[in-house]
Amino acid sequence: MFLHIPHVLTAEEIAFFRQQLWAPDTPWVDGARSAGGQAVHQKNNRQLAQGSELSAQLQGLVKAALHRNALFFSAALPRRIYNPLFNHYGGGANAYGNHVDSAVMHSKADNGWVRSDLSCTLFLTPPDEYEGGELVATEAWGEKRIKLPEGDMVLYPSSTVHQVSPVTRGQRISSFFWVESMVRGLEQRQLLFDMDMSLLRLRQSVGETDPAVIALSGTYHNLLRMWADV
Repeated sequence: MFLHIPHVLTAEEIAFFRQQLWAPDTPWVDGARSAGGQAVHQKNNRQLAQGSELSAQLQGLVKAALHRNALFFSAALPRRIYNPLFNHYGGGANAYGNHVDSAVMHSKADNGWVRSDLSCTLFLTPPDEYEGGELVATEAWGEKRIKLPEGDMVLYPSSTVHQVSPVTRGQRISSFFWVESMVRGLEQRQLLFDMDMSLLRLRQSVGETDPAVIALSGTYHNLLRMWADV
């Protein structure tokens, strides 16, 4: 599943992020510090210092935006969200080569562990302000190149081989994080998401009290009950 989730952030939130992350005193550090294993040899970007007050403030805003987004919840069925991080591509630190995200992440915020079922990139820079910088995912049937409007997010399986292509003009700033889902299996999550979206359309056409809506809603929740680990 590669899911484009539009308008995760409001216009006011985007403006606040720009004010904070484009400031000359923003505490960017070498992104390779947080990479491990294979990724450390591929990562050439900058990252907002995780221990900074600004990082904590912006993490809270991203999490609040996710909590109010019904499409994100339906697709991810989140059990845990790794604290959102922020990266900067541009100048001499402008790319991240092919890699696969680590299976388990350690969060410095709560000293907990998060299994990476889903990876997320929340774009914070308008696409016309930079060249390159696409999220490039390698799949069996070819490459998928993703470059979204500011405030939009892409959600995709963490098992995907992916990279950020070199930024050749301007700067690309994004938030990125991982989700441990209540439903571990990719195929099961996809089935539940497809059913939930179909139920939404059915409710809109026949109403909440239609017997078919009630029956299918029961089936959805019984499947979720069977597969969820909370």
